[in-house]
Amino acid sequence: MKPFKNEPMTDFTKSSNKKAFEKALAKVEAELGTEYELLINGEHIKTDDKLISVNPSNPDQKAGIFQKATPELAAKAIESAHAAFDSWRNVPVEKRAKYLLKAAALMRKRKFEFAAWMVYEVGKNWAEADGDVAEAIDFMEFYAREAMRYSKGPKLVKIKGEENKQQYIPLGVGVVIPPWNFPLAILVGMTTAAIVTGNTVVLKPSSDSPAIAVQFVKLMEELEIPAGVLNFVTGSGGAIGDLLVTHPLTRFISFTGSKEVGLRINELAAKHQPGQRWIKRVVAEMGGKDSIVVDDEIKSIDDAVAGVVSSAFGFQGQKCSACSRVIVSEKIYDKFLEKLVNRAKQIAVAPSHENPAMGPVINEKAQNNIMNYIQKGIREGGKLVLGGEKVDGGYFIQPTIIADVKPGDTISQEEIFGPVLAVIKAKDFDEGLEIANNTEYGLTGAAYTKNKKKLKKAAKDFFVGNLYLNRKCTGALVGVHPFGGFNMSGTCSKAGGSDYLLLFQQTKIVAEKV
Repeated sequence: MKPFKNEPMTDFTKSSNKKAFEKALAKVEAELGTEYELLINGEHIKTDDKLISVNPSNPDQKAGIFQKATPELAAKAIESAHAAFDSWRNVPVEKRAKYLLKAAALMRKRKFEFAAWMVYEVGKNWAEADGDVAEAIDFMEFYAREAMRYSKGPKLVKIKGEENKQQYIPLGVGVVIPPWNFPLAILVGMTTAAIVTGNTVVLKPSSDSPAIAVQFVKLMEELEIPAGVLNFVTGSGGAIGDLLVTHPLTRFISFTGSKEVGLRINELAAKHQPGQRWIKRVVAEMGGKDSIVVDDEIKSIDDAVAGVVSSAFGFQGQKCSACSRVIVSEKIYDKFLEKLVNRAKQIAVAPSHENPAMGPVINEKAQNNIMNYIQKGIREGGKLVLGGEKVDGGYFIQPTIIADVKPGDTISQEEIFGPVLAVIKAKDFDEGLEIANNTEYGLTGAAYTKNKKKLKKAAKDFFVGNLYLNRKCTGALVGVHPFGGFNMSGTCSKAGGSDYLLLFQQTKIVAEKV
């Protein structure tokens, strides 16, 4: 195989790309409202109860109709995956890797269609949706190569009279529970990492993004992946989620989502079930309360402002890596705040198919929750300097900036997951780092300064899994920025890195006397 190379982003300033994307939007719009079935052991199944996914830019428009799986069907999916494991684990790694490479090639050809689904179902603008597809392709290309590397095993110390080998073998049945905010990239990465290492999967997507998930499932069916290797079930976490996690045949759970759900999964998985023969492994990537620290010794205030605005309001702030706090040295606080507000004022909010800078938040519950945080931030003494209102038509909220926030305030501590930025004043860079580290999370962060000693201090003391210096804190690339954080941000899985596939395997030593 050729060396891994990141998938390029699309330049939508080119008229040919713009026209091609508009064509894909029209194609997907014509398919909105289609009903999709569960997939269990290669069988398509309908149920009496339905789950409806909607377009957050236009909640009256259905993205798709899905089945609510019963507990019995969820159990059947686990059992089917378990039955398929014995044969799939013995498929040569080269063949398993080829499934990923073929899937990546097909997705590349249909890149705009996959992106268009994200425009309609989760409210991404064109660039955000395109980047999501590119990352999904990257995950498959990268993990195919990584699986081949792991299959060779590491070199062991040699001793006379023995031949020794270290092998990586799959775990078993994995339950994959991806989020709605990167509904293709993270879903594809988690699922294909498990499959390429010889595991079988029960995939339960978010109820906010099943239409995007099913496009990937259909692609894998098209490649004729063996029945039972990839099973697809939809439904609420309360109805089937706990069962999938606690089933005695479930070997591991790969989850990306909120802290609350991740902790519950970890708790449920830790309890031994009758008939369970292993300690379940949990790979959990959870939330963040990500800060950008801006020093008074800075190369360019404008560059820092641009990085903060992009990090805070890209995809409506609905990224676990989003900047939700900017901590600014008091010497430049007022000047920085003025420039920050002026730049954020230019952000247009509109339905996502129109390709605005900002589209809707994911659903009405999220919209109401975000508005409650804004009001709480003001009640606790923050100064609303921009936004703070809903926008009619869908689940829209204006880009919102609240200044003079205290480090311990609610909006400075709790994950909001929306277009709300808290601005905090710090005495100096050292205090800025202290404030940046004062939450229970540790996912991403950034620091802007031209002082090399301060950059070294940030690299040493800024306690996050992904730290960026003099650039924005979002936009991790597969293979370039392995992603995952500390504390309540999860198990620091480092998705898209050379350590990731180890999470889906276990190690066996074979020693032979010669």
